[in-house]
Amino acid sequence: MLGKFWKALMAQVNKLANFFWQADPIAQMQLEYDNAVEQLKDGRVGLEQYRALVERVTRQVKLDERRTEDLTAQVKAYLKIEDRTTAGKFAIELKRAQAELDENRQQLNLHETSYQNHLTKIQAATRRLSEVQTRIRRYDAEIKMSTAEAEMAKLAQSFNFDVSTDFGELENIIQNRIDTNRAKVRVASDLSSQGIAEIEAERRKEEAEAEGLLQQFEVDMGLKTPETSNVQQQEKSLGQAESSAAQQEDALKEIEKQLGA
Repeated sequence: MLGKFWKALMAQVNKLANFFWQADPIAQMQLEYDNAVEQLKDGRVGLEQYRALVERVTRQVKLDERRTEDLTAQVKAYLKIEDRTTAGKFAIELKRAQAELDENRQQLNLHETSYQNHLTKIQAATRRLSEVQTRIRRYDAEIKMSTAEAEMAKLAQSFNFDVSTDFGELENIIQNRIDTNRAKVRVASDLSSQGIAEIEAERRKEEAEAEGLLQQFEVDMGLKTPETSNVQQQEKSLGQAESSAAQQEDALKEIEKQLGA
C-alpha cells in the first residue's frame, strides 16, 4: 500500500518538475550548474586533504631514506674496525629499514598516481562546467532575442504605421514643429549678422588711432622725421578712407537687402 502511494507521489513530483523545466529551462540549467559547482568545491576540498596524505607519505619516505643511509654507514664503520657483532645488529636494522622504505615508496607511488588521476578529473570537470556556463549564457541571450523578435512580429501584424492613421498624423505634427523651430533658428542666424560692419569700422578706427600714436612716439624719440611720418600717415589715411567708404556702402546694401526681405 505504501509502495503504491510512494510511486504515485513521485509521479506527481516528476510532473511538477517537468512543468518547471518547461517553464524556465535556463533557470533549471543554471540550478544544475550551481549544484555541480558546489559538488566540485567539495571534491576540491577532498583532493586537498588527499594531497596532505601524499605529502605525509613523502616525508616518511625521506625519513626512511635518511635512516637507511645512517644504518648503512654504521654497518660499514663497524666492519672497518672488525666489530662484526655490532655490525650484524645494525645490518638487521638496516634490512628492516629497507623493507619499510620499499613499502612506503610503493604506497607513495600509489597515492601519487591516485592524486594525479583525481586532479585530472577535477580539471576536466572544471573545463566542462566553464563550457556549460558559456552555453547557458548563449541560450539565455538567444531565448531573449527570439522572444523579442516574436513580440515585434506580433506588433508588425497588429499595427499599420501609415500616414492616414493616428500615428501618421502625430508624426506630421511633430515634423511641422521641427520645421518651425528650424525656421526660427535660420532667421536668428540671418539677423545676427547685423551690426558687424559697424564693429569692423570701430576696430579700424582704433587701429588708425594706435598707428598715429606710434608715429608720434617715433618722432618724439627721434626714430623718424615729421616729414616722413606725415607722408606715410597721409598715404595710410587715404587708403583707410577709401576702404572705409567702400565698406560702409557694402554695409548699407546688406541692411537694405535684409529690410526688403
